[in-house]
Amino acid sequence: MTVSLDAEDVSALGPVAAVAAVRDALAGGLDPDGDVPRAVVPLAHGQGLLMPSEHGGWYGVKVATVAPGNTARGLRRINATYLLHDSATLTPVALLDGVALTTLRTPAVSVAAGLERLRALAAGCGGEGRGLRLVVFGAGPQGEGHVATVRAHVPVADVAVVTRRGGPVPGWADRHLAADDGGVADLVRRAEAVVTATSARRPVVDGRLVRDDAVVLAVGSHEPDVRELDSVLMGRATVVVESREIALREAGDVVLAIREGTLASDGLVAPADLSGARAAAPADRPLVVKTCGAGWQDLVVAVAAYRRKTGTVGRRG
Repeated sequence: MTVSLDAEDVSALGPVAAVAAVRDALAGGLDPDGDVPRAVVPLAHGQGLLMPSEHGGWYGVKVATVAPGNTARGLRRINATYLLHDSATLTPVALLDGVALTTLRTPAVSVAAGLERLRALAAGCGGEGRGLRLVVFGAGPQGEGHVATVRAHVPVADVAVVTRRGGPVPGWADRHLAADDGGVADLVRRAEAVVTATSARRPVVDGRLVRDDAVVLAVGSHEPDVRELDSVLMGRATVVVESREIALREAGDVVLAIREGTLASDGLVAPADLSGARAAAPADRPLVVKTCGAGWQDLVVAVAAYRRKTGTVGRRG
């Protein structure tokens, strides 16, 4: 029997359990570079994405579409469905809302990779009697999701959201500024954490402004000629990627910085390199977590959501 998980069922897993699912999978030996590359299908009005993965006795695939013109129509830019299988029999066991899954797993991967730095920053802020100051570029679901996931793990004192034109303050933020507002630069200078979750094709953050100890979570681009972060920041930072192969193939923030000579491909760091005793990213350099999205991320969070929904535990296969 195939179980259906709607958006509410998927979201009910929550950010803490989603982050734990990602970290547990990596600690258990999952190799992101061994994942199957996503297939991108050019379509008349956007892109189709197929994202398969197999791990731990499970197989799953996300079928997603990206339609840039939908924003003007008042429709979702991204739509997706996820199908989870028992990998021993290849029997489908669950059909999940893929948009809710993406909204949950993307910030889970970002925070899982940057959690030690976020905790260290929060500990320092605790000495000052406050939480982290966040600046979020982009007011969409990923901006909101990153704020919720950071809040679930460390105290947050202030959230400023920045968009091209500004506008009403979202319920999850404290202020909303236009990108050309003179106050943005000062907010970035003071922020312990910066999130970029936009559809911009050129950098939205001046890399000279970011604090030496800040963490930057960048998720908006997944094309080799598109970036949200400039070469200045990438050259200053310790750059963590979900997979070196994916980063060198799809992450314009990485690809263009390498091309411009500020970043070396052999300097990219995998999340596992920052775990346990190896958690030694230099504290005097920004920590950039750059992700493009991968099938294994959907799979491990989908399995966790399925287990929560059905009350099942243990491995398949």
